[in-house]
Parts: sequence; structure tokens; C-alpha cells
Amino acid sequence: MTIYTHGYHDSVLRSHRSRTAENSAAYLLPLLKPTDHLLDVGAGAGTITADLAGLVARVTATEIGTDELDLTRATVNERGVTNIDFSRADIHALEFDNATFDVAHAHQVLQHIADPVQALREMARVTKPGGIVSVRDSDYAGFCWWPQIPALDRWLELYRAAARANGGEPDAGRRLLSWAHAAGLEEVTATSSTWCYSTPAERAWWGGMWADRILNSAIAGQLIESGLATSEDLQEIGDAWKEWAASKDGWISILHGELIYRVIPTAY
Repeated sequence: MTIYTHGYHDSVLRSHRSRTAENSAAYLLPLLKPTDHLLDVGAGAGTITADLAGLVARVTATEIGTDELDLTRATVNERGVTNIDFSRADIHALEFDNATFDVAHAHQVLQHIADPVQALREMARVTKPGGIVSVRDSDYAGFCWWPQIPALDRWLELYRAAARANGGEPDAGRRLLSWAHAAGLEEVTATSSTWCYSTPAERAWWGGMWADRILNSAIAGQLIESGLATSEDLQEIGDAWKEWAASKDGWISILHGELIYRVIPTAY
């Protein structure tokens, strides 16, 4: 397993709780059926999970640990959603029988784990023949923004270094297709989409979130303890995010890779 780079500070959860099925799984939604049983691997804050539960018959939500699963459960309970089961599970070795689910879904998971190829094999194994495996991951090297502020280039450099030191792959989006092929999955459709923030409210939210996150979330301690950055470096980056947010020209595009695999009946 890897170390989760982001951690669960409130600045991280503010970002994760902004995710919806519409803004994070639009590539999957047209393929869902009301009768589906969907596996949501790495359900996290649970907002996407709860949305998906409104579109299918049942969802099984998994997380790696009890505390993480409690975050998902809290959102689900707050929304009054009742067709979701909860299970601790390691994506590398899912404790479900073959061909259990109609859909297996993971959002922003493969970039953080030790073996994405094995994870895709497992997701395919537990999905019924003719069913769907769907994954979406960001690609940090594909992020672009304006104005160009040197400290934000440093932010990207440090984030990618920390993620790789933790055993992950921050540029996962571009690798999804190759990982699927390495897993033996051939009936694959690979696409991409972006989140884009440019209005004053969007800039204030994204820039303020990262100004807080780089100083107070798990990545701050990781960067300082590893010697990759000092507290002064992180303060400069936090200030740069505030500068970006305050600019009327501020714009950022967050690239994601997406993958749909239709399970072949004879594959597993």
C-alpha cells in the first residue's frame, strides 16, 4: 500500500465534498441502468457515491479503513440515502466473488495506489460479463493556469515529488489506457475531461482551498519531513494561491483521464 498524499484535513474534504456524479462521472452516467448493483471503490467523502445511489438499485461503497469509511457513511446518512452497503476493502484484493457487480467505479483512486494494473484486474474480476469498469483520475502534469506565478510551478513540482515518494503516480490520467492494456483489458474506451475554475467565486474557493491545504493538510508535513520543502517555501506557495485567486485574469484547467471497460464474458 501507499501513503495517502492528501490526508483528511478539512481543506482536503472541502474539495472532495464538491464532487458530484455530474461533475466527476459524466462519462459513466449514460451507461447506468436503474437495476444495476454498483461497486464504488475508494468512496471517500461519499458525495459521488450518494449521487450514484440515486441512479441505480444498490451501491456497495468501499474504503481502505474504518475511519475513511466513516466519512462516506456520514455523508450518506446526512442525505438519507438507504440503498448503500459499506465494506472495508483493499482494491488490490477485493473480497467479493467473481461477477458480483454490474458496474465497478473508482474516482481519483488509481493515482494513489501501489499497483493500478492489479486494481483494474480486480475491478474487472468482480464485475459481471457485459458489465462496466469505470475509472477517472487527474493528471497533474496536464494542469495549466494563468497568470504564470513561479511559486505555483514549484507547487506542482513538490506535489508530484511527494505523490511519487508516497508510492503513487500523480500523472495517472494519461496512463489509464496503458494500465488497462497491461491488465489484459482490451474492450476499452479512453476519454478525458476537465474541471475549469475562472469566476471570482471559483477562484476564491480553489485558491483559498489550496492556500490552506499546502500549509495544514498531510502533504505539508510530508514535504517538510522529507526535506523537499521548508515551511517558508510552503508559505510562499500559499501566498501564491491567494495571489492567483485575487487576479481577475485567474484561470485554471484540471485535466482528467477516463476509462470505460466493458467486461468480456470469457475474460475472467
